[in-house]
Amino acid sequence: MASSKTATKDIITLRGSAAIVSEFFGYAANSILYNRGVYPEESFAKVKKYGLPLLLTQDEGVKSFISNLNSQLSEWLEAGKLQRIVLVIMSKATNEVLERWNFSIQTDEEVVEKGVSREKSDKEIMREIQAIMRQIISSITYLPCLDEPCIFDVLAYTDKEAEVPITWIESDAKLIENPQMVKLHSFDTKIHKVDTLVSYKNDEWDEE
Repeated sequence: MASSKTATKDIITLRGSAAIVSEFFGYAANSILYNRGVYPEESFAKVKKYGLPLLLTQDEGVKSFISNLNSQLSEWLEAGKLQRIVLVIMSKATNEVLERWNFSIQTDEEVVEKGVSREKSDKEIMREIQAIMRQIISSITYLPCLDEPCIFDVLAYTDKEAEVPITWIESDAKLIENPQMVKLHSFDTKIHKVDTLVSYKNDEWDEE
């Protein structure tokens, strides 16, 4: 007997898409901070998200930093003004940049200008995000060991005319010289497309 299968399309609005992307960044940041050992393992608690066991910081300072960041990102995403967001891991002692987790964002201009919506199933978006999360979790298999105390910072690249709150300061790009790069999966809400790339310090000895 043939079973009929109905495909459902979920309507994605600009606000909904902004919420998906900023929430993704919050979970991705937590996952990076945990997997790269920036904060002690015991300061994280397990949650289930995107069909995966993920870890969230219980450190009040980091929690409020990420939640403030999320609401600011949502605002910029809804305005179509966010081009990329970069989580930078630096040496605590020297401030040398060791890793840059780069999330670049393409926005569907028509949605921002005309307020139209797009269609894509939530399940499909979740699957794409899940693939990126899995890659972040497995990143410890290819990234060099961070064997010193580290700190992190977040850089946001916005359009010139974007409103920037006073809590944000102008920064240099905190680049790494001659980095190694690994491109991760991307996900697309049909309104915002997010491409992920990690670049890191190449610690190989130079061959003379």
